[in-house]
Amino acid sequence: MAANQAPVMLKATPETVHWGYLDATIKPALTIDSGDWVTIECATCNPEWMPPKDSGLDVLPDITEIHQKVKKGSGNHIFTGPIYVRGAKIGDVLEVTIHDIKLRQNWGWNVFRGYMGTIPEDFPYMRLTHVPLDLKNNVAITKSGFKVPLAPFFGQLAVAPAEVFGRQNSKEPREFGGNLDCKELTAGSTIYLPVWNDGALFSTGDGHAAQGDGEVDGTAIETALAGTFEFKVRKDLGWKMPRAETKTHYIAFGLDADLDDAARQALKEMIAWIVSMTGVHQDEAYALCSFACDLHVTQTVNNVKGVHAMLPKTILKK
Repeated sequence: MAANQAPVMLKATPETVHWGYLDATIKPALTIDSGDWVTIECATCNPEWMPPKDSGLDVLPDITEIHQKVKKGSGNHIFTGPIYVRGAKIGDVLEVTIHDIKLRQNWGWNVFRGYMGTIPEDFPYMRLTHVPLDLKNNVAITKSGFKVPLAPFFGQLAVAPAEVFGRQNSKEPREFGGNLDCKELTAGSTIYLPVWNDGALFSTGDGHAAQGDGEVDGTAIETALAGTFEFKVRKDLGWKMPRAETKTHYIAFGLDADLDDAARQALKEMIAWIVSMTGVHQDEAYALCSFACDLHVTQTVNNVKGVHAMLPKTILKK
C-alpha cells in the first residue's frame, strides 16, 4: 500500500456477509491485489441472543439489517467477505497481517448450552450473559464485578475450503483456517493460510473481546470488531496447515477431533518449521521443542479441537 493510500473499507452489510458457513462458491464481496490493506467491519450475535432494547447497550444497525435480510446457515458465525486476492493460486499461502483491531460496541455476549462446551454433563442447560465492556478502562465487567482485561481478536480467519468439499459448517476449524479461536492473534500478528481456491477467498468474523485458552464453555466474550489487514500472496512456502507469528513467537497449529492427535500435529508442524528455518536435523528440532516450545490448548469446544505450539523467536537466534 502506498504511503498516502488509505485501506479499502469493507463494511458488514447483507451484501457482504455470509452466516454460518464457508463455501468456495460464494461470490466475492471485494477483489484486491497482493499487498493491499483492507479494513473489515464484522458483526456478531444471533437474534435470540441480542440484549433487550432498554438495556442501554449499543445495537449496531448492521446486525439488525443482517438479521432481517441474510439467510443463516448451519453455524452461528457471521463472516464478512470473501475477499478475492488476485494472483493467489491453489497451493500458494495467503499471508495476512493484522495491523489493527478495534471494538465496535460496548458489550459482548456469552452463551453455553446443553450438549455443548467442555463439561456439558455439569451444565445441562442454557445460560446467556451480556457483558458490558468498559472501553475507557479496557476491561469487561462481569455480573459479580470481576474485571477481565480486553484483548480483542478474530476467532474466524479463513480462506475458502476446496470446492470439492462443498459447503462447510462454520464451527469446525480445518486446513483452511476458520474457527481457530487462537487468542494470540491480536493486532500485530500474522497468520498464514494455505490457499485451496484461486483468489484464496478470505473471510473473517467471530470477534472476541477476551478469551482464555480452551474457550471452555463454548463461547468467549463475543463482540463486534473491525480490523485492518494486509494481504500478501506467498508462492515460496507451500504449507498445508495454518501457521502464525506474533512479535515474539512462531505458532504452529494442530486440529483434530482427538486432542492428543491435535497436539501431535502441532508439534510435527513446529519441528518441520524449525528444520526449514535453521537447517538443523529433525532430532535436534524435536529436542529443542522439548526445551522451549509450549503446547497450548487453543479450544476444546468446536468438534475439531485445537492445539497451538508456540516457540519464542529468540530461541532461534544464535
